[in-house]
Amino acid sequence: MTTEFFRRCGGRFALCVLLLVPLAGRADDGGTLLVLGDSISAGYGIDEAQGWVQLLRERLGGGEAPVAVVNASVSGETSAGGLARLPRLLQEHRPRWLIVELGGNDGLRGYPPQALARNLEQMVQLAQKADVRVLLLGMRIPPNYGRAYTDAFAAVYPKVAKAEQVPLVPFFLAPVALQDGAMQEDGIHPTAAAQPALLEHIWPCVQGLLGKAVDRQSCTP
Repeated sequence: MTTEFFRRCGGRFALCVLLLVPLAGRADDGGTLLVLGDSISAGYGIDEAQGWVQLLRERLGGGEAPVAVVNASVSGETSAGGLARLPRLLQEHRPRWLIVELGGNDGLRGYPPQALARNLEQMVQLAQKADVRVLLLGMRIPPNYGRAYTDAFAAVYPKVAKAEQVPLVPFFLAPVALQDGAMQEDGIHPTAAAQPALLEHIWPCVQGLLGKAVDRQSCTP
């Protein structure tokens, strides 16, 4: 670039600087993917380096345009907490994509499903207003909360996904929830060994989110 580049700039240093800025930006402009979740995405009970978000970061970090993955997940987070933090996160990280994995703690605490739906809808709308594409990861809660509540809780995610027209993984923990040895002793958090299965479960939807041409049958709508 050196001699030829500056010759084309006519020896004008200021013009060369202006040309260099966009060139430097393109070199690694793969964009940022923000993960907003709770303890399942924060890696509760395992080494953070073993978590599915870190595995996703490693998978997306190669290539000519690596995607930066920011994990903004917090153990114990509720949908209300995620909604409260999202505006600052959008402003700080300027992501192109957002994965929302929230609601499990709302269910475990018996919060109204209607409140969860409102919070998720507002998160999606905030992101879309900032031109951010969203993937929603659905959750389920144990049957001991009663059929009426568990059904109402499970129905929130497809309802929000349909209303806001965003892709949905109906149940994020589906490949590990009933597998022997895949959950920690609390029965809520996946083990380190289960993390690759979680990533593989959502990978087609992540590729779709990033604009890749993939089979998206596992994602709705």
